[in-house]
Amino acid sequence: MMRLAVRTLRYRKSGFIATFVAVIFGTAIVLACGGLMETGIRSNVAPERLAAAPIVVTGKLTHLRPGKEDVTHLTEQVGVDDSVAAKIRSLPGVTDVIGDQTFPAPVPQGQGFTKGQGHNWSAATLAPFHLTAGTAPRPGAVVIDATTARDLDAKLGGKVNLLVGGRQSAFTVDGIASGPAGNTFFADEDASRLAGRPGQFSSLGVLVAPGTDLKALRKQIEKTADVSALIGIDRGQVEHPDAAAKKTILISVAGSFGGIATMTMMFVVASTLALAAQHRQREFALLRSIGTTPGQVRRMILGEAMLVSLPAVLAGVIPGALLGRFLFDQLSKNGVASPDVTFYQGLIPFAAGAGAAVLAAVGAAFMASRRSAKIRPVEALVESSLQTKWFSWVRLVIGLLFVGGGLALMIVTGAVMSGPLAGATAGPAVLCWAIGLAVLGPLVTKLILGILRWPLYAVSRVNGRLAILNVTARSVAMSAAVMPVMLAVGIATANIYMQTTNVDAASKAFTKDLRADAVLVSTASGLSPSLLPQVQALKGVASASAYVTSLGVIDEPRNAPFDEDGALLQGVSPQGADGTAPVRLTTGSLEGLTGNTVALPDLVANKIKRPVGTSIKMTLGDGASVDLRVVATFAAERGYESIVLPADLVAAHTTDRLARRSSSAPSPAPRSARPWPSSPPRLPAYR
Repeated sequence: MMRLAVRTLRYRKSGFIATFVAVIFGTAIVLACGGLMETGIRSNVAPERLAAAPIVVTGKLTHLRPGKEDVTHLTEQVGVDDSVAAKIRSLPGVTDVIGDQTFPAPVPQGQGFTKGQGHNWSAATLAPFHLTAGTAPRPGAVVIDATTARDLDAKLGGKVNLLVGGRQSAFTVDGIASGPAGNTFFADEDASRLAGRPGQFSSLGVLVAPGTDLKALRKQIEKTADVSALIGIDRGQVEHPDAAAKKTILISVAGSFGGIATMTMMFVVASTLALAAQHRQREFALLRSIGTTPGQVRRMILGEAMLVSLPAVLAGVIPGALLGRFLFDQLSKNGVASPDVTFYQGLIPFAAGAGAAVLAAVGAAFMASRRSAKIRPVEALVESSLQTKWFSWVRLVIGLLFVGGGLALMIVTGAVMSGPLAGATAGPAVLCWAIGLAVLGPLVTKLILGILRWPLYAVSRVNGRLAILNVTARSVAMSAAVMPVMLAVGIATANIYMQTTNVDAASKAFTKDLRADAVLVSTASGLSPSLLPQVQALKGVASASAYVTSLGVIDEPRNAPFDEDGALLQGVSPQGADGTAPVRLTTGSLEGLTGNTVALPDLVANKIKRPVGTSIKMTLGDGASVDLRVVATFAAERGYESIVLPADLVAAHTTDRLARRSSSAPSPAPRSARPWPSSPPRLPAYR
């Protein structure tokens, strides 16, 4: 039968070309999603600036809430007390411990600034930095990398402008060093002051004697001090703390999209092979009439599917690799994945993509061959002329169950779920509807033809009427032709609009209560703290506020309604009822939002039973634990609850230590006289 399958394959090019193309695209998509998942699972960030240190020590990068099993990845840079260096230096095998200070120090480029970091000169030994000209930096001077020096045409003894602490300042160039671009070195005393971490280092680089067991020393360091000691490629997490925080998002996106793509591929391939099998009913009838057994027919169809799918899988490898890299770049560009993570697409994604494609083709061929293999020879000859029978109780029950499940999930999505959680039921609802309609395809085709027949009769001529009659008579075969198109378009459209709907809902949830008429956004590291008083003093400005975002978790009480990813923290300045904060107060006031205070959403406050005047305990983005007094509660869209803190408090526990945005509202005036900007204000992105 395999020989017969090979010989007859060339006479059925159209049907198997469609299957070949479907398997190629399916393999490419599954392979690409497998690469994204492997990249997310690994989340490897190659160390650059700290590459010379075999062990890098930092504060705890994760936080375990009391009474919880899931850990929260901290999104901000976690410092380590300078006293820890002395403890580690006394351990056997350690030759030296070097403290590193890291802070934003963008350099000018054109009309803006590029991303850049400042460090203490002592930490230059932790990275492949070597002076090529000049000397170590004096107080008030810097050493810049060779790439920056070339871009700025900077010379020894000249000046270079840097954005440090939100302010643009000029520094003398004392030296030029070779090494990774975007790194500027300051004198140790300057770096300690500019980093804004009194009594702390950003990280510690541990140098060890030759032959030291790094794994054993790492355990000893973590036992000696409550810190995280990293070796190997894990050291890169210290330079890019946001990489681990985006790990779960990347895995979720890859798993969800890859699963949907696999199911879509199976449906499309199954429908395509079923259509090809229907077109060959006369051939199968002839084979059955001359004594071909059902098993032989089944093996022939399965063999044909293998002959088509295996070359298609190999052909889909190259576009799959290119598509995986393209998707990762797009996710990184739009903030879903960290651009610093190393992209991986090894043998495991290839095996998963190839296996899924082959199994989909073989499974589809098996389903397509069942009827052709079981039918009696006489019945096969009769039905080969025109297939009209499709109904079976099993098929009807399965189709109705999936349609009913999709309808139930649709009702739950619209009536019960809200906010980002709606996607948890909307996605399965789409799949249930798709499976149900695919199983009931002939019935759906008949219903649509019954509805459209008479309107089409009224506007069509003889040829159109003949086409309608032909399609009506061959509705079963027609359903096999239109179902792949319906599945592909329906599932793709549903998922595209589900994402755009989520984005639109998040934007509306944030801007609904935002009373700012203009928003100043930093394109570099952040806004200078002195900018807010200047904006508040401008004529016509009624209120202005800093705006900082981060993530945190509520430790006490333990029943806070947030998952392991934590809660969005919004830092704003203290303000009255006419302020720009994007909240609708229900109790209390934001005028007292200073120091260690907090404003909670009504849902959270009621859940944990914390009204105004009570206290909660939180862990902020850099792992700092703070006790906060509740000064206000506010209404929030369900599913988009956030926690409001003083901007100074949130900024002090972020990596940049600065506010990224400042919002303002004009003084009350007649609407026609209000100073609206000529273009819509740029609003902060909802995180």
